[in-house]
Amino acid sequence: MRILAAYKCGRFFQLTYKIGHNDVLQGYILFFDRANIRNRHSKLLNEGIRSLLINFESNPTYSLQNFMKTARLFITIYFLCLPALVRAQLCTGSLGDPVAHITFGTGSGPGAALAAGITSYRHVFSSCPNDGEYSLIDLTFNCFNGTWHTLSGDHTPNDALGRYMLINASSVPGDFYVETINGLCPNTNYEFAVWVKNVLKPSACNGNGIRPNLTFRIETTGGTVLTTYNSGDIPPEEVSQWHQYGTFFQTPAGVTDVVIRLTNNAPGGCGNDLALDDITFRPCGPSVNATVGASNATEFFACENENRSLLLSASYSTGVYSNPSFQWQVSTDNGLSWTNIPGANSNTYLRPPSTVGAYWYRMLIADGPANINSVSCRLSSNVVSVTVSQPNAQVTNYVFGCYGSTVAFYAAGGSNYFWTGPNGFTSNIQGPRLPNVQFTDAGWYKVRVTDFRGCTDEDSTNLVVYPAATAQVNNDIAICEGSSTTLNASGGIKYFWEPGSSLSSDTISNPVARPVDSTVYRVVVFNQYGCFDTASVRVNVWKKPLANAGPDRKTRQGFPVSIAGSVQGTDIRYYWTPASSIANADQLKTTVNPPVSTTYTLHAESIHGCGMDTDDMFVKVYDKVLVPNAFSPNGDGINDTWIIEPLEFFTESVTSVYNRYGTLVYSSKGYARPWDGTRNGKPLPVGTYYYVIDLKTNREPILSGSVTIIR
Repeated sequence: MRILAAYKCGRFFQLTYKIGHNDVLQGYILFFDRANIRNRHSKLLNEGIRSLLINFESNPTYSLQNFMKTARLFITIYFLCLPALVRAQLCTGSLGDPVAHITFGTGSGPGAALAAGITSYRHVFSSCPNDGEYSLIDLTFNCFNGTWHTLSGDHTPNDALGRYMLINASSVPGDFYVETINGLCPNTNYEFAVWVKNVLKPSACNGNGIRPNLTFRIETTGGTVLTTYNSGDIPPEEVSQWHQYGTFFQTPAGVTDVVIRLTNNAPGGCGNDLALDDITFRPCGPSVNATVGASNATEFFACENENRSLLLSASYSTGVYSNPSFQWQVSTDNGLSWTNIPGANSNTYLRPPSTVGAYWYRMLIADGPANINSVSCRLSSNVVSVTVSQPNAQVTNYVFGCYGSTVAFYAAGGSNYFWTGPNGFTSNIQGPRLPNVQFTDAGWYKVRVTDFRGCTDEDSTNLVVYPAATAQVNNDIAICEGSSTTLNASGGIKYFWEPGSSLSSDTISNPVARPVDSTVYRVVVFNQYGCFDTASVRVNVWKKPLANAGPDRKTRQGFPVSIAGSVQGTDIRYYWTPASSIANADQLKTTVNPPVSTTYTLHAESIHGCGMDTDDMFVKVYDKVLVPNAFSPNGDGINDTWIIEPLEFFTESVTSVYNRYGTLVYSSKGYARPWDGTRNGKPLPVGTYYYVIDLKTNREPILSGSVTIIR
């Protein structure tokens, strides 16, 4: 037995043992203190533990030498970082760019088959392959009655319609993916990694689905096994996730091609379904740590106008490379592409000042000048970023103010602002205002703009102060309704009136106004500098008189009756004519008692000379009660009721009507509603009826007679 390699990472060592001709095995993690190593290592080896991870408390080189001396082992030591994940022995040092990156392509729907010899499984153009089949697909859903997860998209970042290898494992364990990787660098450590997903849902197969179990083996093309790693059972998940598995190995001298062999260890049955993506081979070596600036940071923010040079430096483990070579690279697209920096071939690089932008830097390291130019042989440091920013101060190009007005300044381009100007003016707001501006305030105003990183820029603007405009208008005016008047404004070269709907023009100094109602007109007057002032004038509209004498009235001779008129208009004088038999001719509401029927006229006159108007009403005077001797209630609208004038004025009167048999067929107190020839709502027959009307006054006799109903 001999130890092929001991990989160092901090205070830990991992030993890989060669047991037989082609047997290279790696075991699990065990911890020992230095005192127990001599007594226990031979017993552990006899029990079949083929690999140890030893935690040395002090001087790990001395302790490892003692251990190896006791076991009488021949040792070759290579330094690597210990894997950080339980699920994979992945490099925790520095990695180079991928020598190989298998992504299974892109495209909508199933892809074409893999090249011959890579897999023994049958290729299908289906998103739900059966046992022993595979497809290259970008989407699978509702497979096998929904027992598989829906997989939308692959693992590869920023890979639109990226495909993955979807596998329904064969019922017979065995190799399912074998591919040769070319172009590796001899005597170089590599990390092999692959992303795997269990596509079976936990509830499938009654909760007892077979879990994929994979072995990853790296071999030479001649069949020599360089490393082997087992994934263990890959459990199903409620939310399906991609998980990375892998291991690392060293290419022997003269070996540039290796074979990757993926083996399915699980038995057949329900389950054992998985997806693969992003198979990578990357050079792996000691940590290379790059920093920028005196604080050894991994990111730096600079201001363009500082014209500052920055020192980038990288540290690495010495003794690994006999002839280390270096190359600094820069990326301006967030690492999508990298460009060699000419002349940057040491582990330090003095970055010159640059324009605004985001710059990424890394240092490449390899053993010798020939290897530094080979992607297969070189490592890269971590990425350090330099962000160069510069606020772009912007202010209003031309600022003017009118004497006595408020001037507003405005700047943009940063997060903080500081203004200075004439007469000791200062402000720390983005848009300061200068009230009641004077001629002495004219001049240059400067602003310093600062962004959130502290970078600054300056700009300035010149304030010009112009004479103010003074608007003047004529005094308030009063006009009669329907008339017009001319408005007059002065003090500028341009005018704008509002409201303009009742003006002959709203953009001249002297428009003609014809308002319907009293209106306040506002004018804005502009001088030759664009300064403006406002003024207003009121046009009062005197409404024309409008008389309404009210409805006609009826009365009995000797009985006064009320009349009620109304007038409209502005400042109206009114009176009634004739002035005889009227209580007050200068009141709109009064009483009249004419001896005979009379027409009364209401006069309305404007005291402002805006005209006059009149309206008449008629008072009918009855000298006795007129009782018709017939009426015809047949619904033709003519004499349908027994109208007795002016019986409605005798509100206490009693009217009784009898048929020829002396039977009372109608009776009414007052006569507000004339009789319609019915009794209890039913029409009475045609014929003669007899009435008795008692006016209930001492001056009037009882009236009696006959009335005939005609139909």
